Amino acid sequence: MSQVFPNAERQPDSGSQEFLPFCRPSIDSSDIEEVVKVLESGWITSGAKVRQLEQAISSETGCKHAIAVCSATAGMHLVLHGLGIGPGDEVLTPSLTWVSTVNLIVLAGAKPLFIDVDRDTLMCSAEMIEKSITPNTKLIVPVHYAGAPLDMDSINEVAKRHGIPVVEDAAHALGSLFRNVPVGQSGTAIYSLQAIKNVTTAEGGIICTDDDELAERLRRLRFHGLGADAFDRESHGRLPSAEVIEPGYKYNLPDMNACLGIGQLNRLSDLNAKRAGLAQMYADAFGEMDEIRPLAIPAYPHVHAWHLFIVRVITERLSITRDEFMQELKERNIGTGLHFRAVHHHKYYRERVTEDLSHLENTNWNSDRLVTLPLFPAMTDADVRRVISAVKEITTRNAK
Repeated sequence: MSQVFPNAERQPDSGSQEFLPFCRPSIDSSDIEEVVKVLESGWITSGAKVRQLEQAISSETGCKHAIAVCSATAGMHLVLHGLGIGPGDEVLTPSLTWVSTVNLIVLAGAKPLFIDVDRDTLMCSAEMIEKSITPNTKLIVPVHYAGAPLDMDSINEVAKRHGIPVVEDAAHALGSLFRNVPVGQSGTAIYSLQAIKNVTTAEGGIICTDDDELAERLRRLRFHGLGADAFDRESHGRLPSAEVIEPGYKYNLPDMNACLGIGQLNRLSDLNAKRAGLAQMYADAFGEMDEIRPLAIPAYPHVHAWHLFIVRVITERLSITRDEFMQELKERNIGTGLHFRAVHHHKYYRERVTEDLSHLENTNWNSDRLVTLPLFPAMTDADVRRVISAVKEITTRNAK
C-alpha cells in the first residue's frame, strides 16, 4: 500500500529544466482508446473488463483466484474480515510499511505487533517473525519491498509450524519472482494497482489466493455481500433479486479503470526491464558513495520488479537532514518520495502504542533516512544522469 507525495505533482519551474516527478504512469494511446471504448459501451462499472483483468493477473502470476477491488487497502480490509480478524487478535507486520495496513488492523479491533526489518533490504525475515509470535497471534502480514520479493519459503515454514495464516503485502511486487516463482502464485497476496505502481488502474488492487472458500467469500464481500453482482445478473440472466448472504462492502473496481491495467500487463516484462536498466545506472553511480546508500539486493535467487529505487541519506556524513536533502532536489525540479515513514512515528501511533519498541532499531534508523528517487519507464538515460548529478552536487556541497 502506497502514497503519492505532494512533490510528485508538477511544480512550477525553478530553473530551465522541466520538473522530473519521481513517478509517471506508463499509459499509452492504446490504453486510452480502451477507456474510450468502455465509456462508449454503456457499461462502465464492474463487468467484462474486470473479468479480463483478473484473468490476466491469474495468467501473469499463476494464481488460482484473482479478485479485483477498488484499492489494495480495500483488499486488505476484505481479507482481514474474511479471515475473521478482530478484537483480542494480534497481527504481525513491519512498522516500515504504508499505514493503511496497520490502520485496518486497528479498525478491526485487533492489535498490530511490529516486526523489525533487515537494515539494508528493509524486509522482515522468518527469524524476526518467529521471535514475535505470541499465543494471540492470528495473522502475519510480511511486506515485499520496493520490488524485491521476500523469502516466502522460510516465512511460510514458520507460519505453518505455528498454524498462523499469512497474507503477503505484494503492493510493490507485480513482476517479482522468488526462486523463479511469481509472487502471489500460492497462498494469499494483495497487489496494488494505484497510480505509481508498475501497472496502474489509477486506483485499484488485486487479491490473489489459492483458497477456494476464501475467494468465494471475498468476491461476495466486495459487493454488498450479495450472492451475485450486477454484471452477473445482467450478463448471465440471473434474477435481479440477488440476496445478501452476509453484510458486505462496496469495493468493486469499475471497467473503465480495469481496462487501463490490461494493456500494461501485456507490456509488463518490457516495462520492468526498462526499470531495471535505469536502476542499474543509479546503482553504478551510488555504489561507492559514503553519503548515499541504496537498498541491498537480496542474496537468494529472485527477479526484482524495480517498483522503486530507494536510497538512504547517511545524515551522519552530511550537514543537512533527509528532509532538507529532498527539498534541495525539489528546488532543482526533481521530485522524490518517502517509502515509508515508520507507522509508529505517526502521531496517532506515537500517542497510543505503549509497548517497548526498542527492538525496531533498523526500522527507526531507516525511517529517518529513506528517499525514493525518480524511476519510471519513460525516463531517459539523461534524466537519470541529471538526478545522479544533482545528488552528487548536493552531497558534496553538504559533506561534513
